[in-house]
Amino acid sequence: MQPLDAGDPQTVGAYRILGRLGAGGMGRVYLGRSAGGRTVAVKVAHPHYALDDEFRARFRREVAAARRVGGDWTAPVLDADPDATVPWVATGYVAGPTLTEAVADAGPLPAYAVRALGAGLAEALTAVHGLGLVHRDVKPSNVMLTLDGPRLIDFGIARATDGTASLTSTGVSIGSPGYMSPEQILSKDVTGAADVFSLGAVLAYAALGEAPFPGDSSAALLYKVVHEEPRLDGLDALDGELREVVAACLAKDAADRPSPGEVARRLAPGGAARLVAAGWLPGPLVERAGRAAVRLLDLEPASAPPGLSGPVPFSSPAVGAFGPPPASFGSGAAGPGSGPVPAPVVPEPRGDAAATATDPAGRLSLSLTTENTPGDRGRGRRRSCTVVLAVAGALAVATVGGSVYLSGLGGDNTDAGKESGAHDAASATPPGVPKAFTGTWEGSVTAGGVASQYSVKISAGLPGDAVARTTNTFGPLRCNGLGELDSATANRLRITDRADPARPSTPGCARGTVQITYTLEKDGTLTVRAEGAGTGNPAGSLRRLDR
Repeated sequence: MQPLDAGDPQTVGAYRILGRLGAGGMGRVYLGRSAGGRTVAVKVAHPHYALDDEFRARFRREVAAARRVGGDWTAPVLDADPDATVPWVATGYVAGPTLTEAVADAGPLPAYAVRALGAGLAEALTAVHGLGLVHRDVKPSNVMLTLDGPRLIDFGIARATDGTASLTSTGVSIGSPGYMSPEQILSKDVTGAADVFSLGAVLAYAALGEAPFPGDSSAALLYKVVHEEPRLDGLDALDGELREVVAACLAKDAADRPSPGEVARRLAPGGAARLVAAGWLPGPLVERAGRAAVRLLDLEPASAPPGLSGPVPFSSPAVGAFGPPPASFGSGAAGPGSGPVPAPVVPEPRGDAAATATDPAGRLSLSLTTENTPGDRGRGRRRSCTVVLAVAGALAVATVGGSVYLSGLGGDNTDAGKESGAHDAASATPPGVPKAFTGTWEGSVTAGGVASQYSVKISAGLPGDAVARTTNTFGPLRCNGLGELDSATANRLRITDRADPARPSTPGCARGTVQITYTLEKDGTLTVRAEGAGTGNPAGSLRRLDR
C-alpha cells in the first residue's frame, strides 16, 4: 500500500481512506474503512470521465451488474455512487496475495490446492453465468488467495449476455493475452464458455507455475491461443484427472468445453467449501495470507502531505479498465519474488494546464493508456498505443500507432532514407511540411506478408507539431495514431507516431512509439516505411484522396 499524496481524497462517500493500493486506466484504487470498521477497496474514476455521459451510463450499468454478483468466492460490491462528482465504487477488500504473487513467491500450488482453487472459481462462475453475465477477464492477477478460499475479483468489464447492457465499448480492454479465449481474440460472440477457457489456463498456471501458452510478446501469446495446443506437460504426474479437466476447459471450440458446474463437480464432488475447510493452502501461503489479514487490524488513516486534498486530474485522458491490484494488494508490501509494483500516477495541482505525469510500468494485457510526459520544448508528448492481434490463418502481428508490424517496435531511429540521399541533397529544405504532402492519403502497408489498410491525414506544421493523423485497420482492429514532425525536406517527412488521445483505438492497445518516413514519389504516390529492430520493415504505397 502506498501513502496518500496531495491529490488523494481523505474520504470517499462514507469511507475513510487509509492508503492507495494502485491505479488503473479508469482510475485509482484506495484502501478504505467504513464507520462500522469494515475494510473496503474503493475505486475512484479519473475525473475527466465525470464529464463523459457515455462513461457514466456504462459505469452505472457496471455497478448494477456487479451488485448482482455474490457468493462465497467473489468480492462483493458494497456501495457506489455513479452520480457523484467523480464516480466511485466500493467492494469488499480481500486480504491475501494474488495467484500471480503466490506462484512467484512459493512456486506452483500442490494438486489439492489446485483442486480447491478450481472448484471455488468454477462455483463463482456458475453464479455469475446464472445472472446472464460473463466475467471476460479471468486471469491469475484477478484471483486472490485467502485463508477461507479463493476469490474472483474485478467484474469491471463484465457484460450482460442478454443484450440489455453492453458493459464494454471502444477503448476498454476485454481480456488478457494468454488467458483470453480464441473467440475473444477473433472478435466472435462471447459466452460463458470464454470464462471456462480462461479458468483452464489459470488452473494450468497454478499447477505448473507457468502459463499454458508461453510467449515473449502479446502477438505470440494470442497466436498460440488461436492456433496451438496448450503445454500441459507435468500435469499427468501431478494429477491425471486434473489434466483432463484443464484440457477440456482449453478446447478451441467453445461448444466442446464443460460448464463451470461440471468443472466444480469433477474437482470437488462434495463442494469447494469442504476442500477449503480441510486446509487448502500450503504452509508458506497460509503464513502470508495470515500476515495480510492481521496487518489490517493495525491500519490507521494515512495523512496526506500538505496541499490540496480530494480528487483532481490524475493524468491526461486514459482509456482502460480497472486493472488487477498491484503486487502489494492485501499484503502491505510486496515480498521477494512478488513481481514489480506498478509505479503510482502522481497528480499535479489544479489549474496547471501544462501538468504532466509519469508513465507507469505496464502489465502485459490488452488495456490502452495514454499519458503526458515532458518532451522537447516543454510541451507534453503522447505515449503511443500498440495493438496486438493474431487471427486464424495469419501471422501474429502487432499494431503500433497507426501501422501494423510483425512484433514490438524498438527504438531504432536510424536514417531510413540514405539510399536516396543524393535526391534529398539536391532538394531545398523547407522549415515545415511542404504543401505537396498536405491532404489525405490511403493505401495498404505490408509486413511479413500481412497487409492492413492504412490512411494518413497530413497537415501543415513545423518540427515538433502534430501534423499526421493515422488510422490503421486490420480485421476488427482500428488503431489511431498522432504523428509529430521530426524533420522535413521537399520530398520526405520523418514522423514520430504515438497514440491519438482524441480518437480512442479498438480494445487491445498498449504503449509504444515508432519512427515513420513518408516519401513523395515522382508519380505522385506517397511511400510509407518504418524501420528498426523487430519491426518487420513494414512498407506500403498510398494515393491521395484530397487536399
